[in-house]
Amino acid sequence: MNLFIKFKQFFLDRSGSVYPIEKKINYIFHNKDYLNQAFTHKSLDTSPRNNYERLEFLGDAVIDIIISRELMREFPEGDEGLLTQRRASLVQKSFLAQIGQLLDLMNYLKIESSVNLKIEKIAEKQQANIYESLIGAMYLDGGLEPCRKLIIDTVWAHKEEAWKSTNYKGKLIEYCHSRNIDNPIFLVKDITGPDHFKTFEVQVKIGVQSYSSGLGTNKKTAEQIAAQMALEEMDVTL
Repeated sequence: MNLFIKFKQFFLDRSGSVYPIEKKINYIFHNKDYLNQAFTHKSLDTSPRNNYERLEFLGDAVIDIIISRELMREFPEGDEGLLTQRRASLVQKSFLAQIGQLLDLMNYLKIESSVNLKIEKIAEKQQANIYESLIGAMYLDGGLEPCRKLIIDTVWAHKEEAWKSTNYKGKLIEYCHSRNIDNPIFLVKDITGPDHFKTFEVQVKIGVQSYSSGLGTNKKTAEQIAAQMALEEMDVTL
């Protein structure tokens, strides 16, 4: 049987008219091709226009803008450092993977059997990727509003769980030790603002490699954000 036909039958429910995932996300796709693409791994189709990677790229940006807007509403007096830290916690791969698991997205993933999804890190990455690709597909199909509704009902609804205190600086040091690489150095790049409302900019350097700066209203917060960014840029599962 043709792979596409098998995949199509897998998605259709008993009525033959609605894809089960559409019921979960409360959104009906006008163009089912977007939905099929959102769950197609490159191991089955290497064409950028047929697998989920381009949609994942788009979905990542959509999630960022929706979460950023909600954070500005939630913290009307919050500075850039606070907003950045809170957003980073909500869009990190490990948290998006939990959201993907909540929606049972792996049940719909079209992937070669040679990809070992029993390996936790691989499975977690796929969960996060297809949540992002689903958001990207929804954006192309219906615009920003249906994406906003799903993000609010999933990511934003579980924000408190994502905001539980995490010692990213400790995780980064531990990671460096486990890989036998240089210890991270935290450099204060800049301090701006009046004495009563300073903003600290801290950058992580590991060996010769420098990573994105973290901003915070105190040095400790800025270090934590910088450490989290370094871990993400190193593709370390958080």
